[in-house]
Amino acid sequence: MRLREYYQDPNAPRAHDVLPAAFAAVRNVAGEVLLVRRIDDGYWELPGGRLEVGESAAQAVIREVAEESGVTIALTGLSGVYSDPTHVLLDPDGTVHQQLALCFHAVPAPADGIEVPRPDGIETKEAAWCAPAALATLVMHPAMRLRLHDALTAPHRAHFE
Repeated sequence: MRLREYYQDPNAPRAHDVLPAAFAAVRNVAGEVLLVRRIDDGYWELPGGRLEVGESAAQAVIREVAEESGVTIALTGLSGVYSDPTHVLLDPDGTVHQQLALCFHAVPAPADGIEVPRPDGIETKEAAWCAPAALATLVMHPAMRLRLHDALTAPHRAHFE
């Protein structure tokens, strides 16, 4: 069984706990956004993932982006805090989590370079810089599409869900 994600689904299982995660909307100098394609469900998403014990949200997102895409980033701000109780994750072991996701704005480090993304082959099967005009055609989970939309359409204010 793989991770199953529910969003605004009345048939979703009830969460047992809250799971903190951090994601990054990384934009390069060309205005493209960094996305990764998950191995388990084939969805495109902002790179990121779960916080580990002993690390901050900023440390977690920098680590996760590097692991999933090979791109080193510098954080530039907060895009949003997403804690909708109807966004539920069912782990393969049967544990059900409500996701609390922090989404950051970021740039490749050094900021004047465009790093070539590469998937990790464990969680991600593709990693790429995507032009905003091409994003509508990508298969993406609705909760992630909301985060991406918020980050790109109103980058100068934080969003709260």
